[in-house]
Amino acid sequence: MSLSLLNPPNLGAAPSASEVITKHLREAIIAGHFADDEPIRQDDIARLFNVSKIPVREALKRLEAEGLVQFFRHRGAMVVRISEQELAQIFEVRILLEVQAIRLALPNLTADHLARAQAICDQFIADDDVGRWAELNWAFHYCLYEAAQRPFLVNLIRSIHDKIERFLRMQMSLSPDGKMRADREHRAILAACGQGNEEQVTQLIEQHIIGVCQTLLTYLPKPHDRRS
Repeated sequence: MSLSLLNPPNLGAAPSASEVITKHLREAIIAGHFADDEPIRQDDIARLFNVSKIPVREALKRLEAEGLVQFFRHRGAMVVRISEQELAQIFEVRILLEVQAIRLALPNLTADHLARAQAICDQFIADDDVGRWAELNWAFHYCLYEAAQRPFLVNLIRSIHDKIERFLRMQMSLSPDGKMRADREHRAILAACGQGNEEQVTQLIEQHIIGVCQTLLTYLPKPHDRRS
């Protein structure tokens, strides 16, 4: 019998144990199931996934590289706490990078880019899953920024979005009009892109990011409100 008739799955393409654990821990941190400064105990995670501590440690190292956890001597891995000052600085960097990205992207935006961004806006406003809002928010921005043809710049912006995604979820879910405001601002940005108005679109991007930061700082728990 020819071996080709077996039609075997490509096991080499299957995710490793550490990749699966990374995905689940990342989602748990982003969704707020772990508090700031809360330890992630390797023994507990290994027992939960029925694996040794080796893939757990590999997963935590990946999350450390993403800025979600930090290793401390004698305490192990803990969820990273981001102060108000740090968060404000992160948003300052977002403005610098994203304004430049949209400026570079604008001359290269096609009807397809705009149509895909429009479809994402429609998905965003129709979706009631809070967990999907931040994902669709990034999809909208990426759809525009990819036209900049600067993959390093876009990947840098993505890494920042990943680092603060749990806060973006908080902002959109806790603010009374967080989702509706994001939708209005996205559509205004999209309209300015369609008109090719660089001054307006860069201003809208900057205002959009500043507004998210200001709202988030309003709802961000203060240190005395957090778990000690």
